[in-house]
Amino acid sequence: MSGVRRLSRRHFLLLGWFTRRRIFHAAGIRFEVLRNGEPVRKFVLIHGDEQTARRVLLARMQARRPGWAFLVTNEERLVRMGALRFDPNRIFSREGAERNLRMLNPAAGEADLRLALELFDREREKLVRTLLPEGARLLVALHNNRDGYSIHDEIPISERVALNEPARPGDFYLCSDPRDFERLAASPFNAVLQHRPPPPDDGSLSRLAARRGARYVNIETRLGEENKQREMLAWLEERL
Repeated sequence: MSGVRRLSRRHFLLLGWFTRRRIFHAAGIRFEVLRNGEPVRKFVLIHGDEQTARRVLLARMQARRPGWAFLVTNEERLVRMGALRFDPNRIFSREGAERNLRMLNPAAGEADLRLALELFDREREKLVRTLLPEGARLLVALHNNRDGYSIHDEIPISERVALNEPARPGDFYLCSDPRDFERLAASPFNAVLQHRPPPPDDGSLSRLAARRGARYVNIETRLGEENKQREMLAWLEERL
């Protein structure tokens, strides 16, 4: 809980801008929800250690642009649930959640794993209904990467690719809708389309959005590249 308290103090003045703010719990994850008007567009920060993305999203909401933002409240990548740890972006399918739990908790007993999976199964749909946009509206996720992860890891499971900045493979859009890809491919930035990604299902939100036919875009940049992520977000908001 100490991480949650530090986060609240750190953003106390900033969050004073929001007239509609609440906490949302589901599937063992705690989000702070910031709301400006109606959910004409939704945003999500799901990994607590991706602080560049957090700053970019908070600044966007502070500018009072319409939409709702969901920011995970912990400051670590993994979420703890009792003695177990899990990646909050790997619970959007039973298959992905089980694989992730077993990988991160090799010494865990079967009873503990079963209880965690049952919780995810009970509350997954509540989380999905809250995060996914209605109709043709858009969900934007913000992520930061490190340790060599790049667009090249996504190319083998993507239907289409636009390498507009080959010298910056750590910065790219990942989208689930072919029409959004057409626009993003015309941007100055890298982009991939994963409309029907192949198995196995890793339990990620992007996979679920593709499966449900929801419009989803991840703005992925290297950790610390705040100006780049702001630029990519601004381009997207002007054109999608």
